[in-house]
Amino acid sequence: MPDLLLELFSEEIPARMQAKAADDLRRMVTDKLVAEGLVYEGAKAFATPRRLALTVHGIPMRQSDLKEERRGPRVGGPDAAMQGFLKATGLARIEDAKIQTDPKKGDFYIALIEKPGRATIDVLAEILPVIIRTFPWPKSMRWGERSTKSGSLSWVRPLHSIIATFGPETEEPDVVKFSVDGIEAGQTTFGHRFMAPAAISVRRFEDYEAKLKAAKVVLDLQARRDIILADAKQLAFAQGFELVEDQALADEVAGLVEWPVALMGSFDEEYLTIPDEVIRATIRNNQKCFVVSDPKDPDKTGKLTNKFILTANIEATDGGKTIIGGNERVIRARLSDAKFFYETDLKTKLEARLPKFEQIVFHEKLGTQAERIKRIERLAAEIAPLVGADVEKAKRAAHLAKADLLTEVVGEFPELQGLMGKYYALAQGEDASVAAASEEHYRPQGPADRVPTDPVSLAVALADKIDTLVGFWAIDEKPTGSKDPYALRRAALGIIRIAIERGVDLYPRGLLEGHIKRIRADLSDEPISDIGDSFQDFFEDRLTVQLRDQGRRHDLVEAVLHLRGGEVGLVSLVRRVEALGKFLDTDDGKNLLAGTKRASNILSIEEKKDKRTFDGAPDAGLYNLPEEKALAQAIDQVKHEAAAAVAREDFATAMSAMAKLRPAVDAFFDKVKVNDDEPKVRENRLKLLNEIRAATRAVADFSKIEG
Repeated sequence: MPDLLLELFSEEIPARMQAKAADDLRRMVTDKLVAEGLVYEGAKAFATPRRLALTVHGIPMRQSDLKEERRGPRVGGPDAAMQGFLKATGLARIEDAKIQTDPKKGDFYIALIEKPGRATIDVLAEILPVIIRTFPWPKSMRWGERSTKSGSLSWVRPLHSIIATFGPETEEPDVVKFSVDGIEAGQTTFGHRFMAPAAISVRRFEDYEAKLKAAKVVLDLQARRDIILADAKQLAFAQGFELVEDQALADEVAGLVEWPVALMGSFDEEYLTIPDEVIRATIRNNQKCFVVSDPKDPDKTGKLTNKFILTANIEATDGGKTIIGGNERVIRARLSDAKFFYETDLKTKLEARLPKFEQIVFHEKLGTQAERIKRIERLAAEIAPLVGADVEKAKRAAHLAKADLLTEVVGEFPELQGLMGKYYALAQGEDASVAAASEEHYRPQGPADRVPTDPVSLAVALADKIDTLVGFWAIDEKPTGSKDPYALRRAALGIIRIAIERGVDLYPRGLLEGHIKRIRADLSDEPISDIGDSFQDFFEDRLTVQLRDQGRRHDLVEAVLHLRGGEVGLVSLVRRVEALGKFLDTDDGKNLLAGTKRASNILSIEEKKDKRTFDGAPDAGLYNLPEEKALAQAIDQVKHEAAAAVAREDFATAMSAMAKLRPAVDAFFDKVKVNDDEPKVRENRLKLLNEIRAATRAVADFSKIEG
């Protein structure tokens, strides 16, 4: 089967755009092929700093012939309709059409249109220029003399050449003939900008990739990334050090080079007095270099050494000395600045920085940063006993947690917020738990991030997230389907994960509504709303998502979430879900579920028919059969046992109590006719069915459970 090779060679493609551009090229070409009836076997796209490439294999040589029946006007219809039909179908005369009978609408003309398939290379010549001209670059430019003309090509950087070949593996491929803005498609590309800049003629993907490699270009982004990490590790190991791996940096650097070459440089040891994270951020952000640790460090902390590894895009004739020297000069200057910022920050206590927050607005409707910090302090003190934290330490930690936002280092490297607060707090003699909370209260920042462990950090983390969530919800800045500018979903998931993973049995609604009152008291001039049912729905949706991601069944979560009788604590809810799942795996559980659903279905039908509910206690005097009496006794026993077990949060025992209903329910449905001819007996038996439903709701709403 024939293959397509396409390359778009340009001056430069920014690293941040490469992965998406490659995916866009693959998607746009393959979507067009499929739309033209050309189903392919596989496709892969590539990107380097200078080229986008695509190979699509297993494409048919031509489109299939199409046969289509097109329905026309009614026989005997207006002449204008006949003429329009002939023109649209290409028929010479109406007699060339067939007549088809519709039993309801009469006879109609039908045209059989045969459309021969086109050669695939002709289809490609038509679709590829359109794709190139409409390519969705985030930013693009025009250049040269043609840029003044209407309709000139807009591309990320000047486009120099296009390769487009198509043909079977066993034959010489043909060039797909087209041009874009005066650039003719052909078989020519170019190698590495400095080491092999000469033109290269290629035929198909296999020799294209091989010839590029010979011309010092590694086409595949993943291969470049692997080379960067492997060579950097080896270079560090050869010097007795260890590379501090950084996948995100490797991804970025792989988009900056076509021929990666690892080189090692150094900086003055005096800069090792700066925290490692500051050194790493300085070297990473400014020069895109990796840092190196010393495995011989006696403290075994992975302390950095005064080395770094850069990735050059050239095999330099001097062994890289000039490149290394240039990087060392820049890094020395940047580390000097970082050392100055760090030492300057240490001269001012964190608490002394806080008055500046009185002039910094957090949000126009939620007050200043200073007002927000006070709210977090009070809430952290309220939460501290729930998480086993010292109240005064929690208040102190909340008081200082945001102070590093005003430091020089965090101003330069915002990603170090919290971490620098910890370092500065320790340096000024704060309690270790208070210092740790500066860093940990931001956690978890995503599904891969761990939750805090220290109780003081837990208190401040919950307080910070609750204030964010409640505050923005109260001023109607709620997340929508596509937008969540204040990361309220992340805040809700953070609260849920902390509660579940650290065993904090929070009752969210009460806690959150209490904080609404605090915000309203602080900001009396602002229209602060109650959180309302929409907030409860939002929070429960986040909870369901989190539990489902942990492997819990969504229907069991729903069955426990929507119980009547007050809010369930988050940890209690999880335990209840686990106990319910285990119960439903037993025969008693499966059969009780079936019986409960049968009762609910009967009740739903009869309630709809009678336009009423069957609440209220049944009349024991109307029990005519022993199965009725046995079921009523079982319900009374189970109600008390299950309620007592739930009250002490012994959910396994509550489920065991539920199991006692199973034989009585089975016997009732086996022997008792619910819709008795006597109206009072029928009503009484329906009330008894309602009692089954009410009894099971002591542990779960069985109507929400699938199966």
